[in-house]
Amino acid sequence: MGQPVFVPLYKLFLVYGNCFRLSFGPKSFVIVSDPELVKHILVTNAKAYSKGILTEILDFVMGNGLIPANGEIWRRRRKSVVPSLHKKYIAAMISLFGDCSDRASNAVGDAAKKGEYIEMEEMFSKMALDVIGKAVFNYDFDSLSTDSPVIRAVYTALREAEHRSLALIPYWNLPFATELIPRQRRCKAALEVINVTLDGLIERCKQMVEDEDVEFDPEYLNEVDPSILHFLLASGDEVSSKQLRDDLMTLLIAGHETTAAVLTWTFYLLAEHPHIQRELQEEIDRVVGDRQPTMADLKELWKCTRVINESMRLYPQPPVLIRRLIDDEDQLGPYTIKKGEDIFISVWNLHRSPRLWEAPESFQPFDRWSKDDPHPNEYNQDYRYLPFGA
Repeated sequence: MGQPVFVPLYKLFLVYGNCFRLSFGPKSFVIVSDPELVKHILVTNAKAYSKGILTEILDFVMGNGLIPANGEIWRRRRKSVVPSLHKKYIAAMISLFGDCSDRASNAVGDAAKKGEYIEMEEMFSKMALDVIGKAVFNYDFDSLSTDSPVIRAVYTALREAEHRSLALIPYWNLPFATELIPRQRRCKAALEVINVTLDGLIERCKQMVEDEDVEFDPEYLNEVDPSILHFLLASGDEVSSKQLRDDLMTLLIAGHETTAAVLTWTFYLLAEHPHIQRELQEEIDRVVGDRQPTMADLKELWKCTRVINESMRLYPQPPVLIRRLIDDEDQLGPYTIKKGEDIFISVWNLHRSPRLWEAPESFQPFDRWSKDDPHPNEYNQDYRYLPFGA
Protein backbone atom coordinates (compact mmCIF):
# COMPACT_ATOMS: atom_id res chain seq x y z
CA MET A 1 0.00 0.00 0.00
CA GLY A 2 1.05 3.60 -0.54
CA GLN A 3 3.53 2.97 -3.33
CA PRO A 4 3.35 2.73 -7.14
CA VAL A 5 2.35 -0.78 -8.24
CA PHE A 6 5.56 -1.33 -10.26
CA VAL A 7 7.79 -1.02 -7.14
CA PRO A 8 6.58 -4.15 -5.30
CA LEU A 9 6.27 -5.95 -8.67
CA TYR A 10 10.00 -5.38 -9.23
CA LYS A 11 10.87 -6.75 -5.77
CA LEU A 12 8.71 -9.83 -6.41
CA PHE A 13 10.26 -10.27 -9.87
CA LEU A 14 13.74 -10.46 -8.33
CA VAL A 15 12.50 -13.29 -6.06
CA TYR A 16 9.99 -15.20 -8.24
CA GLY A 17 11.32 -14.65 -11.75
CA ASN A 18 9.91 -13.73 -15.16
CA CYS A 19 6.36 -15.10 -14.76
CA PHE A 20 4.36 -15.55 -11.58
CA ARG A 21 0.78 -15.29 -10.32
CA LEU A 22 -0.07 -12.67 -7.69
CA SER A 23 -3.34 -13.30 -5.82
CA PHE A 24 -5.63 -11.04 -3.79
CA GLY A 25 -8.36 -13.28 -2.40
CA PRO A 26 -10.39 -14.54 -5.36
CA LYS A 27 -8.68 -12.14 -7.79
CA SER A 28 -5.30 -12.91 -9.33
CA PHE A 29 -2.93 -11.32 -11.84
CA VAL A 30 -0.20 -12.94 -13.90
CA ILE A 31 2.94 -10.78 -13.81
CA VAL A 32 5.10 -11.12 -16.94
CA SER A 33 8.64 -9.73 -17.22
CA ASP A 34 10.09 -11.87 -20.01
CA PRO A 35 10.80 -10.51 -23.53
CA GLU A 36 9.71 -13.71 -25.34
CA LEU A 37 6.44 -13.91 -23.40
CA VAL A 38 5.83 -10.18 -24.00
CA LYS A 39 6.23 -10.68 -27.76
CA HIS A 40 3.83 -13.63 -27.60
CA ILE A 41 1.15 -11.60 -25.77
CA LEU A 42 1.48 -8.31 -27.69
CA VAL A 43 2.36 -9.56 -31.18
CA THR A 44 2.36 -13.28 -31.96
CA ASN A 45 -0.92 -14.13 -30.22
CA ALA A 46 -2.31 -10.61 -29.76
CA LYS A 47 -5.82 -11.53 -30.94
CA ALA A 48 -6.20 -13.83 -27.93
CA TYR A 49 -5.99 -10.84 -25.57
CA SER A 50 -8.06 -7.74 -24.82
CA LYS A 51 -7.11 -4.59 -22.89
CA GLY A 52 -9.16 -5.92 -19.95
CA ILE A 53 -8.99 -3.73 -16.84
CA LEU A 54 -7.60 -0.83 -18.87
CA THR A 55 -10.77 -0.67 -20.98
CA GLU A 56 -12.94 -0.80 -17.86
CA ILE A 57 -10.99 1.96 -16.11
CA LEU A 58 -10.83 4.33 -19.10
CA ASP A 59 -14.28 3.72 -20.58
CA PHE A 60 -15.82 6.73 -18.79
CA VAL A 61 -13.37 9.17 -20.37
CA MET A 62 -12.03 7.56 -23.57
CA GLY A 63 -14.80 5.17 -24.62
CA ASN A 64 -13.54 3.29 -27.70
CA GLY A 65 -10.56 5.58 -28.25
CA LEU A 66 -7.25 4.19 -29.48
CA ILE A 67 -5.80 3.16 -26.12
CA PRO A 68 -8.74 1.31 -24.50
CA ALA A 69 -10.20 0.00 -27.80
CA ASN A 70 -10.00 -3.73 -28.46
CA GLY A 71 -9.70 -5.93 -31.54
CA GLU A 72 -11.38 -4.78 -34.72
CA ILE A 73 -12.25 -1.28 -33.46
CA TRP A 74 -8.60 -0.66 -32.56
CA ARG A 75 -7.36 -1.93 -35.93
CA ARG A 76 -9.89 0.17 -37.84
CA ARG A 77 -9.23 3.38 -35.90
CA ARG A 78 -5.45 2.97 -36.01
CA LYS A 79 -5.66 2.54 -39.80
CA SER A 80 -7.60 5.83 -40.00
CA VAL A 81 -5.52 7.93 -37.59
CA VAL A 82 -1.93 6.92 -38.43
CA PRO A 83 -1.92 8.42 -41.99
CA SER A 84 -2.52 11.87 -40.46
CA LEU A 85 1.00 11.73 -38.99
CA HIS A 86 2.74 12.17 -42.35
CA LYS A 87 5.99 14.09 -43.01
CA LYS A 88 4.37 17.44 -43.86
CA TYR A 89 2.33 17.29 -40.66
CA ILE A 90 5.37 16.47 -38.51
CA ALA A 91 7.35 19.30 -40.14
CA ALA A 92 4.52 21.74 -39.35
CA MET A 93 4.40 20.49 -35.76
CA ILE A 94 8.13 21.07 -35.16
CA SER A 95 7.59 24.84 -35.19
CA LEU A 96 4.62 24.43 -32.83
CA PHE A 97 6.77 22.38 -30.45
CA GLY A 98 9.40 25.12 -30.58
CA ASP A 99 6.90 27.89 -29.84
CA CYS A 100 5.45 26.05 -26.83
CA SER A 101 8.95 25.16 -25.55
CA ASP A 102 9.91 28.84 -25.87
CA ARG A 103 6.96 29.91 -23.73
CA ALA A 104 7.82 27.28 -21.12
CA SER A 105 11.49 28.32 -21.09
CA ASN A 106 10.49 31.96 -20.62
CA ALA A 107 8.23 30.98 -17.70
CA VAL A 108 11.11 29.11 -16.04
CA GLY A 109 13.50 32.01 -16.73
CA ASP A 110 11.11 34.55 -15.22
CA ALA A 111 10.69 32.41 -12.10
CA ALA A 112 14.47 32.02 -11.77
CA LYS A 113 14.97 35.81 -11.91
CA LYS A 114 12.43 36.23 -9.11
CA GLY A 115 13.95 33.40 -7.06
CA GLU A 116 10.72 31.41 -7.25
CA TYR A 117 10.32 27.63 -7.36
CA ILE A 118 8.47 25.86 -10.19
CA GLU A 119 6.81 22.43 -9.96
CA MET A 120 8.32 21.03 -13.14
CA GLU A 121 5.89 18.17 -13.76
CA GLU A 122 2.99 20.64 -13.64
CA MET A 123 4.83 23.00 -16.00
CA PHE A 124 5.62 20.20 -18.48
CA SER A 125 1.99 19.02 -18.30
CA LYS A 126 0.79 22.49 -19.26
CA MET A 127 3.33 22.73 -22.08
CA ALA A 128 2.32 19.31 -23.45
CA LEU A 129 -1.37 20.20 -23.14
CA ASP A 130 -0.78 23.33 -25.23
CA VAL A 131 1.05 21.31 -27.89
CA ILE A 132 -1.57 18.57 -28.11
CA GLY A 133 -4.51 20.96 -28.08
CA LYS A 134 -3.20 22.66 -31.22
CA ALA A 135 -1.76 19.52 -32.85
CA VAL A 136 -4.82 17.32 -32.42
CA PHE A 137 -7.80 19.67 -32.81
CA ASN A 138 -6.47 23.22 -33.27
CA TYR A 139 -7.51 24.42 -29.81
CA ASP A 140 -5.33 26.89 -27.90
CA PHE A 141 -5.45 25.95 -24.22
CA ASP A 142 -2.76 28.57 -23.44
CA SER A 143 -2.45 26.70 -20.15
CA LEU A 144 0.97 28.19 -19.31
CA SER A 145 -0.64 31.57 -18.73
CA THR A 146 -4.35 30.88 -18.12
CA ASP A 147 -6.52 28.53 -16.06
CA SER A 148 -9.66 27.92 -18.10
CA PRO A 149 -12.62 25.67 -17.15
CA VAL A 150 -11.59 23.28 -19.95
CA ILE A 151 -8.11 22.85 -18.48
CA ARG A 152 -9.55 22.21 -15.01
CA ALA A 153 -11.96 19.69 -16.55
CA VAL A 154 -9.14 17.81 -18.29
CA TYR A 155 -7.21 17.45 -15.03
CA THR A 156 -10.33 16.40 -13.10
CA ALA A 157 -10.89 13.60 -15.63
CA LEU A 158 -7.22 12.61 -15.54
CA ARG A 159 -7.11 12.41 -11.74
CA GLU A 160 -10.33 10.37 -11.77
CA ALA A 161 -8.76 7.85 -14.20
CA GLU A 162 -5.77 7.49 -11.86
CA HIS A 163 -8.08 7.13 -8.87
CA ARG A 164 -10.10 4.37 -10.57
CA SER A 165 -6.95 2.48 -11.53
CA LEU A 166 -6.04 2.15 -7.83
CA ALA A 167 -9.49 1.70 -6.24
CA LEU A 168 -10.23 -1.78 -4.88
CA ILE A 169 -14.00 -1.57 -5.53
CA PRO A 170 -15.58 0.06 -8.63
CA TYR A 171 -18.09 2.02 -6.52
CA TRP A 172 -18.67 4.48 -9.41
CA ASN A 173 -20.79 1.78 -11.11
CA LEU A 174 -23.34 1.83 -8.29
CA PRO A 175 -26.77 3.26 -9.16
CA PHE A 176 -26.89 7.06 -8.74
CA ALA A 177 -23.15 7.26 -7.90
CA THR A 178 -22.70 10.20 -10.28
CA GLU A 179 -25.48 12.10 -8.46
CA LEU A 180 -24.76 11.16 -4.83
CA ILE A 181 -20.96 11.02 -4.57
CA PRO A 182 -19.28 14.48 -4.78
CA ARG A 183 -16.18 13.16 -6.54
CA GLN A 184 -18.30 11.49 -9.22
CA ARG A 185 -20.49 14.59 -9.63
CA ARG A 186 -17.37 16.65 -10.29
CA CYS A 187 -16.13 14.07 -12.78
CA LYS A 188 -19.46 14.02 -14.63
CA ALA A 189 -19.49 17.83 -14.83
CA ALA A 190 -15.88 17.89 -16.09
CA LEU A 191 -16.66 15.37 -18.85
CA GLU A 192 -19.62 17.49 -19.96
CA VAL A 193 -17.33 20.54 -20.28
CA ILE A 194 -14.78 18.58 -22.33
CA ASN A 195 -17.39 16.92 -24.54
CA VAL A 196 -19.17 20.20 -25.31
CA THR A 197 -15.81 21.77 -26.22
CA LEU A 198 -14.80 18.87 -28.47
CA ASP A 199 -18.22 18.71 -30.14
CA GLY A 200 -17.96 22.43 -30.91
CA LEU A 201 -14.47 21.98 -32.40
CA ILE A 202 -15.65 19.03 -34.51
CA GLU A 203 -18.60 21.02 -35.89
CA ARG A 204 -16.40 24.04 -36.62
CA CYS A 205 -13.86 21.87 -38.41
CA LYS A 206 -16.59 20.09 -40.43
CA GLN A 207 -17.74 23.50 -41.67
CA MET A 208 -14.18 24.44 -42.68
CA VAL A 209 -13.81 21.18 -44.62
CA GLU A 210 -17.13 21.75 -46.40
CA ASP A 211 -16.04 25.27 -47.41
CA GLU A 212 -12.69 24.05 -48.82
CA ASP A 213 -12.14 23.46 -52.49
CA VAL A 214 -9.11 21.19 -52.20
CA GLU A 215 -8.54 17.68 -53.51
CA PHE A 216 -7.53 15.34 -50.68
CA ASP A 217 -4.21 13.46 -51.00
CA PRO A 218 -2.15 11.31 -48.57
CA GLU A 219 -0.07 14.34 -47.48
CA TYR A 220 -3.04 16.70 -47.14
CA LEU A 221 -2.40 19.61 -44.77
CA ASN A 222 -4.53 22.68 -44.16
CA GLU A 223 -2.15 25.58 -43.45
CA VAL A 224 -4.66 27.46 -41.29
CA ASP A 225 -5.60 24.33 -39.32
CA PRO A 226 -3.02 21.51 -39.73
CA SER A 227 -4.59 19.41 -36.96
CA ILE A 228 -5.23 15.66 -36.91
CA LEU A 229 -8.97 16.39 -36.61
CA HIS A 230 -8.92 18.40 -39.85
CA PHE A 231 -7.08 15.60 -41.68
CA LEU A 232 -9.56 12.96 -40.51
CA LEU A 233 -12.60 14.99 -41.56
CA ALA A 234 -11.06 15.97 -44.90
CA SER A 235 -10.16 12.32 -45.60
CA GLY A 236 -13.85 11.39 -45.47
CA ASP A 237 -13.29 9.21 -42.41
CA GLU A 238 -16.78 7.74 -41.95
CA VAL A 239 -17.08 7.55 -38.21
CA SER A 240 -19.60 8.76 -35.65
CA SER A 241 -18.99 12.00 -33.76
CA LYS A 242 -18.82 9.87 -30.58
CA GLN A 243 -15.98 7.72 -31.97
CA LEU A 244 -14.14 10.78 -33.24
CA ARG A 245 -14.51 12.42 -29.83
CA ASP A 246 -13.22 9.24 -28.13
CA ASP A 247 -10.13 9.25 -30.36
CA LEU A 248 -9.45 12.94 -29.72
CA MET A 249 -10.00 12.52 -25.98
CA THR A 250 -7.54 9.60 -25.93
CA LEU A 251 -4.85 11.62 -27.71
CA LEU A 252 -5.47 14.59 -25.42
CA ILE A 253 -5.50 12.81 -22.06
CA ALA A 254 -2.96 10.05 -22.65
CA GLY A 255 -0.74 12.06 -24.98
CA HIS A 256 0.00 14.98 -22.72
CA GLU A 257 0.36 13.02 -19.47
CA THR A 258 2.96 10.60 -20.86
CA THR A 259 4.92 13.39 -22.59
CA ALA A 260 5.03 15.42 -19.37
CA ALA A 261 6.21 12.39 -17.39
CA VAL A 262 9.03 11.63 -19.85
CA LEU A 263 10.22 15.25 -19.77
CA THR A 264 10.02 15.42 -15.96
CA TRP A 265 12.08 12.27 -15.44
CA THR A 266 14.56 13.29 -18.17
CA PHE A 267 15.26 16.61 -16.46
CA TYR A 268 15.49 14.85 -13.10
CA LEU A 269 18.17 12.53 -14.52
CA LEU A 270 20.05 15.45 -16.09
CA ALA A 271 20.02 17.28 -12.74
CA GLU A 272 21.46 14.12 -11.14
CA HIS A 273 24.19 13.86 -13.82
CA PRO A 274 25.60 17.36 -14.49
CA HIS A 275 28.40 16.06 -16.75
CA ILE A 276 25.81 14.57 -19.13
CA GLN A 277 23.80 17.78 -18.92
CA ARG A 278 26.88 19.77 -20.01
CA GLU A 279 27.47 17.45 -22.99
CA LEU A 280 23.84 17.87 -23.99
CA GLN A 281 23.99 21.66 -23.71
CA GLU A 282 27.14 21.76 -25.84
CA GLU A 283 25.45 19.70 -28.58
CA ILE A 284 22.35 21.90 -28.60
CA ASP A 285 24.43 25.11 -28.66
CA ARG A 286 26.45 23.75 -31.59
CA VAL A 287 23.55 22.38 -33.67
CA VAL A 288 20.69 24.75 -32.87
CA GLY A 289 22.15 27.83 -31.19
CA ASP A 290 19.54 30.53 -30.50
CA ARG A 291 17.13 29.66 -33.32
CA GLN A 292 14.20 27.26 -33.33
CA PRO A 293 15.06 23.58 -34.03
CA THR A 294 14.04 22.00 -37.36
CA MET A 295 13.44 18.47 -38.64
CA ALA A 296 16.94 18.46 -40.13
CA ASP A 297 18.45 19.12 -36.69
CA LEU A 298 17.11 15.86 -35.26
CA LYS A 299 19.73 13.78 -37.08
CA GLU A 300 22.49 15.94 -35.58
CA LEU A 301 21.05 15.93 -32.05
CA TRP A 302 22.01 12.32 -31.41
CA LYS A 303 23.00 12.90 -27.77
CA CYS A 304 19.65 14.52 -27.10
CA THR A 305 17.91 11.48 -28.62
CA ARG A 306 20.01 9.03 -26.59
CA VAL A 307 19.26 10.88 -23.36
CA ILE A 308 15.53 10.48 -24.03
CA ASN A 309 16.00 6.80 -25.04
CA GLU A 310 17.78 6.11 -21.76
CA SER A 311 15.35 8.17 -19.71
CA MET A 312 12.46 6.10 -21.11
CA ARG A 313 14.34 2.91 -20.28
CA LEU A 314 14.66 3.90 -16.62
CA TYR A 315 11.22 5.55 -16.39
CA PRO A 316 8.97 4.00 -19.07
CA GLN A 317 5.53 5.44 -19.77
CA PRO A 318 3.52 3.49 -18.82
CA PRO A 319 5.54 1.24 -16.47
CA VAL A 320 2.90 -1.53 -16.69
CA LEU A 321 0.85 -2.77 -19.68
CA ILE A 322 -2.43 -4.60 -19.05
CA ARG A 323 -4.05 -7.43 -21.00
CA ARG A 324 -6.79 -10.03 -20.40
CA LEU A 325 -7.01 -13.48 -22.03
CA ILE A 326 -10.22 -13.81 -24.06
CA ASP A 327 -9.43 -17.24 -25.59
CA ASP A 328 -10.18 -20.35 -23.55
CA GLU A 329 -6.53 -20.74 -22.59
CA ASP A 330 -2.98 -19.85 -23.59
CA GLN A 331 0.46 -21.10 -22.77
CA LEU A 332 3.01 -18.68 -21.29
CA GLY A 333 6.21 -20.70 -21.06
CA PRO A 334 5.45 -23.62 -18.72
CA TYR A 335 2.28 -21.98 -17.38
CA THR A 336 -1.30 -22.43 -18.63
CA ILE A 337 -3.37 -19.23 -18.47
CA LYS A 338 -7.15 -19.50 -18.35
CA LYS A 339 -9.81 -17.33 -20.01
CA GLY A 340 -10.51 -14.11 -18.10
CA GLU A 341 -7.12 -13.94 -16.35
CA ASP A 342 -5.54 -10.50 -16.19
CA ILE A 343 -1.92 -10.06 -17.27
CA PHE A 344 0.38 -7.29 -16.04
CA ILE A 345 3.35 -6.84 -18.37
CA SER A 346 5.90 -5.06 -16.22
CA VAL A 347 7.82 -2.79 -18.58
CA TRP A 348 9.63 -1.46 -15.51
CA ASN A 349 10.96 -4.97 -14.76
CA LEU A 350 12.02 -5.53 -18.38
CA HIS A 351 13.88 -2.22 -18.54
CA ARG A 352 15.68 -2.75 -15.23
CA SER A 353 16.25 -6.50 -15.38
CA PRO A 354 19.82 -7.46 -14.36
CA ARG A 355 19.40 -10.50 -16.65
CA LEU A 356 18.88 -8.28 -19.72
CA TRP A 357 21.02 -5.18 -19.09
CA GLU A 358 24.47 -4.32 -17.80
CA ALA A 359 24.26 -1.88 -14.85
CA PRO A 360 20.47 -1.63 -15.31
CA GLU A 361 20.00 1.04 -12.62
CA SER A 362 22.64 3.36 -14.13
CA PHE A 363 21.89 6.31 -16.41
CA GLN A 364 24.33 5.72 -19.32
CA PRO A 365 22.79 7.30 -22.45
CA PHE A 366 25.95 7.54 -24.57
CA ASP A 367 27.61 4.28 -23.48
CA ARG A 368 24.45 2.16 -23.69
CA TRP A 369 23.25 3.65 -27.00
CA SER A 370 26.10 4.69 -29.29
CA LYS A 371 25.77 7.29 -32.06
CA ASP A 372 25.80 4.61 -34.79
CA ASP A 373 23.25 2.29 -33.16
CA PRO A 374 19.74 2.23 -34.68
CA HIS A 375 17.01 4.08 -32.80
CA PRO A 376 16.13 1.53 -30.08
CA ASN A 377 12.68 -0.04 -30.35
CA GLU A 378 11.02 -3.33 -29.43
CA TYR A 379 12.17 -5.07 -32.63
CA ASN A 380 15.89 -4.32 -32.61
CA GLN A 381 16.02 -4.80 -28.81
CA ASP A 382 14.22 -8.18 -28.91
CA TYR A 383 11.33 -6.90 -26.77
CA ARG A 384 13.45 -6.06 -23.74
CA TYR A 385 12.81 -2.34 -24.48
CA LEU A 386 9.26 -1.14 -25.11
CA PRO A 387 8.50 2.23 -23.51
CA PHE A 388 5.38 2.63 -25.68
CA GLY A 389 4.29 -1.00 -25.90
CA ALA A 390 4.77 -3.11 -29.04
